[in-house]
Amino acid sequence: MSIKLSKKIMSKLGKTNAEFNLVEEGDKILVGLSGGKDSLTLVHALKEQQRRAPFKFEFLAVTVSYGMNENFDKLKAHCAEHEIPYEIYDTNIYDLAEDKIRKNSSFCSFFSRMRRGSLYSAAEKYGCNKVALGHHLDDAAESFFMNFIYNGQMRSLAPKYRADNGLIVIRPLIQLRERQLAAAALENGMPTIGDEACPSMRFDIKMPHARADMKEMLFEMEQKYPSLFVSLNAAFKNISEDSFFDVEKFKL
Repeated sequence: MSIKLSKKIMSKLGKTNAEFNLVEEGDKILVGLSGGKDSLTLVHALKEQQRRAPFKFEFLAVTVSYGMNENFDKLKAHCAEHEIPYEIYDTNIYDLAEDKIRKNSSFCSFFSRMRRGSLYSAAEKYGCNKVALGHHLDDAAESFFMNFIYNGQMRSLAPKYRADNGLIVIRPLIQLRERQLAAAALENGMPTIGDEACPSMRFDIKMPHARADMKEMLFEMEQKYPSLFVSLNAAFKNISEDSFFDVEKFKL
């Protein structure tokens, strides 16, 4: 079965790429492939972009194994069927988590840091100059409001940034909605992996609520203000820094 992504997805991907120079001539990009709807759609979008783009680039899909005997056979077979280069990067994150995570403590930030570090190490191993992540606009909005409400910080997810080790991290789907990616995965029968692959399911720890709360809040806001995400996307590019309470700005 061939994968067909909508014109809207490919158009937005192309515009985002042109706007932020995400994928460029000669790039070798490591794509973090968790097996969820977002990362699966991303690898297929990059495959299609590779076919359409007027320049050449390579990409390699990499799944981080936490070291808990996960089975990635379906994911591996899917990539082989669609001629997507694929590797599994083995780690001992699960064993480390047993020592590092306290009973009833939150776990998301720990696994996120460890997974991101493993992707950086894999990029170095496979000679990649960029790492692509599958975050979308809903993720960016949720992160913004989580930082705003819980941390008192104006912060979201950048389309492109340089990591401390010099790697360029890109988010090609950052201006797409989560529902668009979910629809693409469903319509194409992608072999998505859900929460069952998360190591936290094997620990006696509390489930995080902040992101779920933000998702519910944004859902309710969008019901009342249908153009909410259009406005948020525009606002993330239209920041009036000197209108906030930054002491440095007022040293006239």
